[in-house]
Amino acid sequence: MFYSRTYKFGVARVTALWLGLCLTATVGAGAETVSRSTSRATATQAAAKKSAATARAKASGAAKARARVARIRASRAHSARALAEASTPRYRTDASGQIVPDIRAAAAIIYDPASGKVLWEENSQDERSIASITKVMTAIVFLESATDLNQEVVIARADTLHASTTYLKTNDQIRLADLLHLLLLPSDNAAARALARISPLGYDGFIARMNQKAEDLGLDHTAYVDPSGLMSDNISSAYDMARLIAFASEDDRIGPIMRTPEYSFRTAAPRGGRIITVHSTNQILRAGDVDVRGGKTGFISKAGYCLATLLKLPQGGPSLAVVVLGANSNLGRFWETRHLLSWLSARTQPLGLNTPAVAAAK
Repeated sequence: MFYSRTYKFGVARVTALWLGLCLTATVGAGAETVSRSTSRATATQAAAKKSAATARAKASGAAKARARVARIRASRAHSARALAEASTPRYRTDASGQIVPDIRAAAAIIYDPASGKVLWEENSQDERSIASITKVMTAIVFLESATDLNQEVVIARADTLHASTTYLKTNDQIRLADLLHLLLLPSDNAAARALARISPLGYDGFIARMNQKAEDLGLDHTAYVDPSGLMSDNISSAYDMARLIAFASEDDRIGPIMRTPEYSFRTAAPRGGRIITVHSTNQILRAGDVDVRGGKTGFISKAGYCLATLLKLPQGGPSLAVVVLGANSNLGRFWETRHLLSWLSARTQPLGLNTPAVAAAK
């Protein structure tokens, strides 16, 4: 009996242990199955999130690309409209019944230097900011005392600091002749500062001489406070600038520079020089279809887009100063100048002017 009970107890214990092991294995297998299912679900969710993120990124990229294309198309359309408007001349009938230009700029003039007569004008006596047309007077005053244009000078930090438009770097060594080309072709502001700084007059004395020279030339509406035109307090009138550009164009050291479409030179520096190539900002000169005897552009926000030129009429006609101040676009100043020249050309004879002046020179 004792054996039977012991045997039964042992069998039961073994059976219980076996059942426990089976249960444990079953539970473990179930947990592993659940774990694998959870892992697969997590992986599926991660893949779904990644796919969604990729889709959003693609959609965002496509949207940005469409936006860029739209901006490019809008910019091209705006440029095309601006070109179409600027290239179309406008005319009006004046009080005497004559058809005259109807300019979009703030002021303009056609001036005959030979006779001193104004052939046409609009607000030509108004005082306005003239921006980089200032540099014409800078060149005139500098050349009053310059003796050796092959002399090299070193560009200072003060010349290039906040210069806006410049091809120069501090410590560049450059000839005075090259500085003059930089001044008048690409309208380099550091070049203007350097010329004033190295002048025997000193910077402040140079500005004073610019104003004295304006007075000497009878430019009654003209005043300068800096040699570059970056400061809006440099003011003049279309009438004064017509007379100034005619005067400067006849200088055999200034006129040829203003008639140069492209210019290259080499600088020197402690670590080696650079070759610099510059182009005139005067698009009429670069186009080559008009005989440009001299010219200078100018722009700052207060002045608008400005252009002073001396242009020779076709078929052997005289040279006339055409000045446009305060145009509303870069292209506008060049087209306004072309329109004025075309209008006057249609009213003149091949051998000379027969258009009466609308105002006497003052």
